[in-house]
Amino acid sequence: MVGLRLSHARAPEVDAPVATAPASPAPDAPVAGPALVVDGLVKRYGDRVAVGGVSLRVERARVLALLGPNGAGKTTTIETCIGFRRPDRGTVRVLGLDPRADNAELRPRIGVMLQQGGVYQSARCGEMLRLVASYAADPLDPDALLERLGLASVQRTPYRRLSGGQQQRLSLAMALVGRPEMVFLDEPTTGLDPQARHETWRIVEALRRDGVSIVLTTHDMEEAERLADDVVIVDHGEVIAAGTCDELIRGQSEHEVRFQAVPGLDVAALTGALPEDCDVREPAPGTYLVVGPVTPQLVAGIATWCAAHGVLLGGLQVKQRTLEDVFLELTGRELRA
Repeated sequence: MVGLRLSHARAPEVDAPVATAPASPAPDAPVAGPALVVDGLVKRYGDRVAVGGVSLRVERARVLALLGPNGAGKTTTIETCIGFRRPDRGTVRVLGLDPRADNAELRPRIGVMLQQGGVYQSARCGEMLRLVASYAADPLDPDALLERLGLASVQRTPYRRLSGGQQQRLSLAMALVGRPEMVFLDEPTTGLDPQARHETWRIVEALRRDGVSIVLTTHDMEEAERLADDVVIVDHGEVIAAGTCDELIRGQSEHEVRFQAVPGLDVAALTGALPEDCDVREPAPGTYLVVGPVTPQLVAGIATWCAAHGVLLGGLQVKQRTLEDVFLELTGRELRA
């Protein structure tokens, strides 16, 4: 595995470990303050409100996952943060700079991976990465980055002939080759096979160790749970939840107990026999769900009630809520266009 040092400090690019020390900032870069502050961002397209007052903050060397259903306003928020869109109201500061007024100063210090665009269809893979590297004052070695992302064998292949996963990896390479202080990753692992997805995760973790701040959008809740220090969930253009993964999970029902028994148990009677703050449901015949703080007393109460009523208890499982459970509970389970 080829190692890459992602900080601004120069170091051998090949066969060197990924840096674990905090990154050295660019010589003239301010180091104080958060990496990103979005305050009351509003963006409309005609009568449609795409973003309706979003506020969020990303501290230095942290990963923020911006989550939401399709059409929730995630991509518009990111495009505003990188200067592609002008806010109708509110303020955005990236590394202390205005993404539009200070774009020329900001652009060399950030990396951007959007879902589409930014690549010449006829350009060869390696040519495109070297072109982007030529714009940076202190780029990573393009050959080492191609090797790290499994693209060395296709570097002479035109972009349009790359597979979807290869195009995604090239877009990630283009976002990283300039040694950015902050990176915006919009659905970075869409279409990737498991090996490429896990390698992308390792790269994101290395970026954070190197002191890089990251905003990540994803529909993969496992990805968000693994990578994110902080999570913001948006829906219909508004923030509906924010915090760490643990905080969001604890903010909902903490745990579930599932068990199998004969259909049609008196769930109201069982609920009354259990500790307070517990709710019992039968989502499918013979399958029972107890939602509430899981304690030894809760498990013992379920078993005792079943024994007292001659009910054979089977398949008892204790399951902690996941970020995906919280996401679906907050945004609904219906399909979105």
